Amino acid sequence: MQRMNKLLASYKINGKYSFDQIVNDMAQNPEVVELRREHPEITVAHIAQSLSRVKQTLDEAEHCRHCPGLEACPNLLQGHKATMDWTGTSIEVRHTPCRLYLLDRQQKERAKLIRTHYIPKEIVGASFADLDADDERIDAIEAVLEFCQRVEPGTPGAKGLYFYGPFGVGKSYLMGAAAKKLAERGIASLMVYTPDFFREIKDALGDNTVQEKIAVLKEVPVLILDDIGAETLSPWARDEVLGAILQYRVSENLPVLYTSNYTYEQLQDHLAYSQKAGVEQLKAMRIMERIRYYTKAYEVNGNNRRIQ
Repeated sequence: MQRMNKLLASYKINGKYSFDQIVNDMAQNPEVVELRREHPEITVAHIAQSLSRVKQTLDEAEHCRHCPGLEACPNLLQGHKATMDWTGTSIEVRHTPCRLYLLDRQQKERAKLIRTHYIPKEIVGASFADLDADDERIDAIEAVLEFCQRVEPGTPGAKGLYFYGPFGVGKSYLMGAAAKKLAERGIASLMVYTPDFFREIKDALGDNTVQEKIAVLKEVPVLILDDIGAETLSPWARDEVLGAILQYRVSENLPVLYTSNYTYEQLQDHLAYSQKAGVEQLKAMRIMERIRYYTKAYEVNGNNRRIQ
């Protein structure tokens, strides 16, 4: 009753409630018109009987059109949108999860399995508008922004990006901002710190979850491998883990974004060497084919922002 009084109060005319005006306004709303088009048997009387539910649905639709993000969602059920459902005798409310809610659930499920899934705390709220577009980073910023706006994972020709340069110039920051931008489009991504991920894979040998963890990195729409080249790889990890992940993603047209301190050539030398097997250039070249030909490389330079 309190909600109905509040609703009526917004339609006071000359100190009196115009109930008919409220019902008429609701009936003219495009969403109500569409529902009545699908169900011509809905009358004005039905709208009047379900007035508070119709109002809730229209309010929440307006919230979604001006979405403030999942954490600030003002709807009755956070991350859900109310929609009108005709039962045959009345208009009821049905709540459906939005794409941001579903994406958040997916990310949390991945995080349960992949401990090294991360977006650094300092860039959780990052946006491209906050980036310093200096001359030494402008090309990389424009490239990753264009990637986020245009990428359609799973479609042919979906190339990734390879950012290389010295420590502290903002390569990881750019990728974190990319993950946030992709989420706004409803595209799931997974950012892993590569050295920790390979340590995690080694530990997973003991609990038989290796293939399960590898599958997550294979199948996520956009994979971000942060600081590739900083890890110590065994031939098995290089060929059976990294190689398998990249080969699957190439075959399924799923892009990968990389950050590294190494150029392509330096990364190939890194991948070629292991303490157990010595230098294996051919195997390193196979991995590099799946990186070099499916990414565009950009050098990222500038001041060390960690020191600043």
